[in-house]
Amino acid sequence: MNERRENDRRATGVSRGTSERGSVLIIVIWVCLGLVALTLYFANSMSAELRAAENRVAETEARQAVAAGTRYAAYILTQFGTNGTVPQLEEYSSEALAVGDAQFWFIGRDPDQLPTNEPVFGLVDESSKINLNTASRGMLEALPGITPELVEAILSWRRRSGDPEGGGADGNTYSRLDPPRTNKSAPFETVDELRLVYGATLEQIFGEDTNRNGVLDANEDDGEQTAPRDDQNGQLLAGITEYVTVYSRQPSRRSDGGRKINISTPQGRMPALALLLQRRLEPGRAMEIIRRIGDQRFDSVAEFMWDSGMTPEEYALVHGDFTTRDGTVTGLINVNTASEVVLSCIPGIGVENASALVGYRLAHPDLLTSFAWLRDVLPRSSIARAGQYITDHSYQFSADVVAVGRLGRGYARARTIFDMSNGIPRIVYHQDLTHYGWALGPTVREWTRPGRDAGT
Repeated sequence: MNERRENDRRATGVSRGTSERGSVLIIVIWVCLGLVALTLYFANSMSAELRAAENRVAETEARQAVAAGTRYAAYILTQFGTNGTVPQLEEYSSEALAVGDAQFWFIGRDPDQLPTNEPVFGLVDESSKINLNTASRGMLEALPGITPELVEAILSWRRRSGDPEGGGADGNTYSRLDPPRTNKSAPFETVDELRLVYGATLEQIFGEDTNRNGVLDANEDDGEQTAPRDDQNGQLLAGITEYVTVYSRQPSRRSDGGRKINISTPQGRMPALALLLQRRLEPGRAMEIIRRIGDQRFDSVAEFMWDSGMTPEEYALVHGDFTTRDGTVTGLINVNTASEVVLSCIPGIGVENASALVGYRLAHPDLLTSFAWLRDVLPRSSIARAGQYITDHSYQFSADVVAVGRLGRGYARARTIFDMSNGIPRIVYHQDLTHYGWALGPTVREWTRPGRDAGT
């Protein structure tokens, strides 16, 4: 009996020891699983943080590349944009410029071609557009997509107190809006002020070009599938912001500080005109030109150009020295860089002549050193009418810089307006456009997709 009890005691002890060891093993396994889970969790968190840090670095690279692009634009203007000259594309690089691991592009416009689904690269001449502060009622009415009511509202917005110009919305109209505001009754300071003008809609302001890059992007040609709503006709219907500016103005002095010659009256232009022509041209030819213009009065430099009889080559040597007004002149449109839409808004040119001017520019790019070529396209009556609105000089330029960081990660965009009136680039406006989305078209998107070198 005692022996049986001893055997039972021993068996129970062995079973109890085995059970305890099994429990410990299970606990250890659970602890190990917990540690593995924690390890995987923190490893995944660190991996996500690493990717986020890489993206932040790429964004910082893109923004620094935008800043570098802005400085490069200032350099370009300093070298090639003085005395009203428009820098030519062959004089500088405008796409896929490397800054470390990032790259930047200048989003530009081609005034002689219709927009496609691929962007044009280069600086943009602000004098190729219509100035909101000086455009006549007729010029504003000729803009595509604009309504008579919006024209009135624009005139009212820029009209100073006591100025009888225009009608449009008054202060009471603006005070009834939600939120209420006031009619500015002063010149536009930025083009984006159009969004505050009574009756202006985003469709009128931006058209189908909601990212403001002058390109027919996929979402701008798919009907109502994605915003914006468009007519899906394969052509970009741009809003009025594509054709207007508030920055175009010309100084009465050259960049070296010398005063331009006011050729409007005989008393104002002599003897400075004769001395200038004798220095730049043959003395005999200079006297022939002086006799030809005689005692005529001129309302515009374009009229003087026509009546002087100078050849395009001769006129290109002296055209930067003439004006018909003392002081700064605001709102003149450069006929060498204006698009067909803008040209069609200019009195004396209109829809009937705009396409002919664009065609002539395409066929004779070597003559665009001044606007003397207009004599081959327009009669004197048209030039006389258009003369007070046109120029062949530009002093304000915009650099729409878009940058992409390493491996296609990171994106930034900013638009800067430079004023060259004093011969050195001065920033007069800067706007971050990153939130408008991708602006470089499908080809660059493919180049810059993650894992592929953007330069290949």
